[in-house]
Amino acid sequence: MQRTRVKICGFTNTEQAVFAAKAGVDAIGLVFYPPSPRHVSLHRAQEIIAALPAFTSVVALFVNADTQQIADTIKQLPIDILQFHGNETAEQCRIYDKPYLKAIRMQANTDIKALSTEYHDAAGLLLDAYHAGVPGGTGEKFDWDLIPSHCDLPIILAGGLTVHNARKAIQHVHPYALDVSSGVEASKGIKDNNKIAAFLTEVYLSDRNN
Repeated sequence: MQRTRVKICGFTNTEQAVFAAKAGVDAIGLVFYPPSPRHVSLHRAQEIIAALPAFTSVVALFVNADTQQIADTIKQLPIDILQFHGNETAEQCRIYDKPYLKAIRMQANTDIKALSTEYHDAAGLLLDAYHAGVPGGTGEKFDWDLIPSHCDLPIILAGGLTVHNARKAIQHVHPYALDVSSGVEASKGIKDNNKIAAFLTEVYLSDRNN
């Protein structure tokens, strides 16, 4: 049986990131996009990463960042996976010699098959809700029926996930992983440990019962 992985994105607080890691999250996401309320500086990111226990992956999220910013971040931080949440081409994603995720903002005409071919070397496609002018983190859900039953790449489901729909998401989509941010927050950038624990419990129970 495949276990559903969980990534929680948008940490700004060291203690909350450590709590999530010890509670069983597979990956934490750090946002390097200044307009985001979840943006972290390199110094804060260093503090968070240094405090994490072993076997917790660190994902660095960028939105149409310039090459030098990404290269500098990789040089200064032990990043495991890059996440591209803008209009980056496959060529722009693969030049850093790091595993990468490509975020796709889902619309009715989104062609997942074509995208999985274009980004064929990605570690996965992260499917999020489309919202004009906002690259992600809106807390809005999209129509899961837009997701094809088969994809050549692992599917990471994002967009409007909460403790109340995590189990349904797994049963409906059967994703490789869930990616949650606002659904486990007290306010933007500030996580809620009780919501984190409850979300992870829902995922565990869903996997166990399937």
